[in-house]
Amino acid sequence: MRTIALLGATGSIGRQALEIVEAHPELELVAAASGSQDVSGLAPLTQVGGELTELLDRAEPDIVLNAVVGFAGLPATLWALERGVTLALANKESLVAAGDLAVAAQRRGGGALLPVDSEHSALHQCLEGRGPESVDSLVVTASGGPFRGRTRAELEDVTPAEALRHPTWSMGPKITVDSATLANKGLELIEAHFLFGLPYDRIEVVIHPSSVVHGLVRFRDGAALAHLGYPDMRVPISYALTYPERAATPVPSLDLAAGLTLEFAAPDLETFPLLSLARGAGERGGTYPCAFNAANEVAVAAFLGGRLPFLGIADAVEDVLAAVDGAPARDLDDLVEADAQARRLLEPVA
Repeated sequence: MRTIALLGATGSIGRQALEIVEAHPELELVAAASGSQDVSGLAPLTQVGGELTELLDRAEPDIVLNAVVGFAGLPATLWALERGVTLALANKESLVAAGDLAVAAQRRGGGALLPVDSEHSALHQCLEGRGPESVDSLVVTASGGPFRGRTRAELEDVTPAEALRHPTWSMGPKITVDSATLANKGLELIEAHFLFGLPYDRIEVVIHPSSVVHGLVRFRDGAALAHLGYPDMRVPISYALTYPERAATPVPSLDLAAGLTLEFAAPDLETFPLLSLARGAGERGGTYPCAFNAANEVAVAAFLGGRLPFLGIADAVEDVLAAVDGAPARDLDDLVEADAQARRLLEPVA
């Protein structure tokens, strides 16, 4: 029996995680939390809002599935890593913002960190049992979002409703907009750096519209291993919660005989500059990734609220990165201040 604390229980990841837990008697949900929606009855311990670490202290779970959106998920990430509790991480922003601190916390705690993002789960599976010295490079795939192939001029007047029409994945509004701007791939690029310990120049992002190949690892001998499957988040969620057993899911196996097109292309960095901004923030290190994440969160909220145009998201993030000092964080308090500083710079549109 594995006990699970589910944080972000009412979001897209949380709802699918509940489906996985209900299908497997060896998984027991002992705690559930939501930022604003009622979760009464989902688990013996529930919480709406408040400090997530207090709920985790009471629940003492075997696994923390952190599906909270944004920087708010950071304390729970560090809680699990420090204590050696298995962390199934769907909150990429906390690893982006606190990469160095999170890696150090995992070393101290010694617990497992299992990515739930489909791309990082795919890379984890391709890398399993292989030392980093055998790896040449990693490839993170991107669908390209709803605006793939458009020019900057064609994106000047797009609406939130248009940005939320993702062609292959069903996700929450923030991550869907991030997919439309390619900020999501920027966050995943930084996350991959910390998860797998490879430098940024050995992590590539490619556009793959059908979302069948979720990740690919090139090895030093010239071989490449790819993870393929239909785009369904129940697969990486189940992988993380039942690792290393690979429990069954209702997702069908890939039907190759039905016809399959694997198309790849380089991302358009001129039209979608947030990917380049994220790479630059990651390479500069310190709290620049934290500032990137914070500015992007504020800018996306402003876009969804009608206070900022679509192309203004990247402009706002670029302005913030130019204004902050990016000094390394010594602890969580330093990170919180770096996050707050970036957000203050965007108060006029927040």
